[in-house]
Order: sequence, then structure tokens, then C-alpha cells
Amino acid sequence: MTRRIVVVGAGYAGVVAAHRIAARSAARVTVLNEREHFVERVRLHQCAAGQQLRARRLGEVVGPRAEVLVGRVAAIEPEARNVRWSGGGAVGYDLLVLATGSVPDVGRIPGAAENACHIGDLDGAVRARGALAAAREVLVLGGGLTGIEAATELATERRSVRLVSAGPVGADLSARGREHLARVFARRGIRVHEGRAVRRVRADGVELADGARLSADVVLLGAGFTAAPLAAAAGLAVDSTGRALVDAGLRSISHPEIHAAGDAAHVVGSGGEPLRMACAVSIPAGRAAADAVLARIAGRPPEPFRFGFLLQCISLGRRDALVQPVRPDDSPRELVLTGRPAAVVKETIVRGAATAARNPVLSAFGATGAPVLGS
Repeated sequence: MTRRIVVVGAGYAGVVAAHRIAARSAARVTVLNEREHFVERVRLHQCAAGQQLRARRLGEVVGPRAEVLVGRVAAIEPEARNVRWSGGGAVGYDLLVLATGSVPDVGRIPGAAENACHIGDLDGAVRARGALAAAREVLVLGGGLTGIEAATELATERRSVRLVSAGPVGADLSARGREHLARVFARRGIRVHEGRAVRRVRADGVELADGARLSADVVLLGAGFTAAPLAAAAGLAVDSTGRALVDAGLRSISHPEIHAAGDAAHVVGSGGEPLRMACAVSIPAGRAAADAVLARIAGRPPEPFRFGFLLQCISLGRRDALVQPVRPDDSPRELVLTGRPAAVVKETIVRGAATAARNPVLSAFGATGAPVLGS
């Protein structure tokens, strides 16, 4: 009997899983996604800054043996093993891969949903691009990787940029990494407000926890993500951020016919803490979820997913970057690579992620002739 495998979500984890299962089995593989194009999420700060992104249709990315259905997934019904979607009715499955990713936690700061932009998805990045086009004063909230990349990308466009962070900016970097960040911020004229928690986002800026106010034409959220809500709504066991709790084979601990990968899954790393939401995790997790599904189709137990970090790569505009080697538990080593060589490494890794998404084994992911994304 032909197995029906449904992959919900077509980010990095989803397309890797779908392509691998379809290429290595006779299963009928269906991908459900709200968009018809693959979105390189790690480039959305570039989109917000006004740069054009290119993309390929999902049919090209997941390969000819996987079916792609474009529409919004309304619900997953584990008891019936159905996925309800806006395109018409329900799609049944024998096994499901949940790869719905994460969304900006706009409710975390009062007023953010109404008064701030974000770059957590393509729609948000496109709206931010429109708001930023005429902005001269920009406030970026968040001192992690997303906030840093957004602030430095925007500062290259001759805007006045301030970065506000409740804790130290680049807290997970080595001392050398933080020193390079400080030099880049100074060179780009980025004003940094560390240790300043935001109480409320207003139409004209932010109000800080100490009562001070910072004005801005645009406030951009660069921190705070939570899992997409489908897992929790379906009744799966989830953590406090909505990520599905999974075993070593990436199977839901409450619904073993469902595997989860990428930002949708709560996976404990080598240091005993949940792996952070990142492209670096999503691609190998998508591959591991696919291999687990393939093992189950073949009647074998899935192999445990093992993962260790190697690098943190942060773009600092188009001509600078910071490559921070890390230990498998994501703690920083002291050595860093900076400047133009780091920018080349960062761009190579980003392009490699797109290549792996299109074909986890061998592929060249060129953008020539591809449509402009978000136009």
C-alpha cells in the first residue's frame, strides 16, 4: 500500500524533508504551504532594507515527485489524520511532518502589534520595506542576531538607526566578537541602548521601562519569536513557546504519527537546553525527520537526531560580517572572522542553505530568471 506523507510548511525544514522523502521512497508526498514560492527567511532583513529577493516556485524546490498545494492550513486533525486547508476540504495522511516554523511574538510588548513592523515573515518584511522607505529615524528592538543584522543593514542606507536591547547586544558572542560589533556600530553611526527594556511601543517610538521615551519614524521588532500555533491547536504536547515536544526520532511524544522539525520542534541539544530557532538547525532537522519517516516506511526504528553547532554567522551589511565559531552546545570560542572575508563566508553559507533546501544531496540553486519575491 502506498503511504501518504503530508508535510505542513515549506521553509528550510519542510522542503528538505519533502524532497528527501519523495526522492527516496514510493510514498505519495504532499506539501501544504501558504505561498507558492520558497522564501529564504535569512534574507528578510535585506528585503526590509529595500533589496530585491529572488525565489523559485516550490514545485522546483521540492522536486517533481512531491505534490504542492498552495493555501492556508486551517487545522490539523490528528484523530482523523486529516489536514484541513483553504484550498478545499481535507488532505489525509499516514504520517505527517510538521514544519510550520515560527512567527514574531508581537504580543510580547504592549503596542507592538499596532505600532511596530517586523521581519519574521515575508509579509512583515514587505510591510516594513514600505514603512522604512521614507523613514529617517529607525528603532530596532532586540540585541540578538536578527536585531543586529537588521540594524546594520538599515544603517548602510543612510538612515539614523538606534538599537535597543534589554540585555547586552551580542550576548552570545565572544569578547572579540562583541568588540567587532562595537566598531561596526560606531562606524555606521548606530546608537546602542543596552540594558533598556521596552515597556510599550507607541506610534511615535517606544516607552522604556524606566519611563524614558525614544522617538522614531519606524519601530522594527528584531527579537521575540514563538512557534506557529498549529501544533498547540491540534492538541499536540508543546512547550511554552508552542513547539511540539518530540523524542529522539523527532516524533511527537503525544502523537507519534507526527514528526516535527525546525522551529516547530522542541529538540534538546548537547548542552541539555532546547536548540534555538535557526536555519542551521532546520536543515539537518528536516533531513533527520525525512530519514525517520523513511525508516518507518521500511519498518525500521528511526535513528536518533544528533546535532551540534559549528558557527554563528551574522551579516553586518553587504560588505561586512562576523563569523563566530562555537562549540557544539553553541557557546562561543574566542576566535572570530570579520570584515569582507566573513561577508563572503556568510553569503556562501546562505546560498548553501538554499541549495540544501532545493536538494539535500546535490544541486545548484541559481537565481537567474527567478521572479522577484515580495514585489
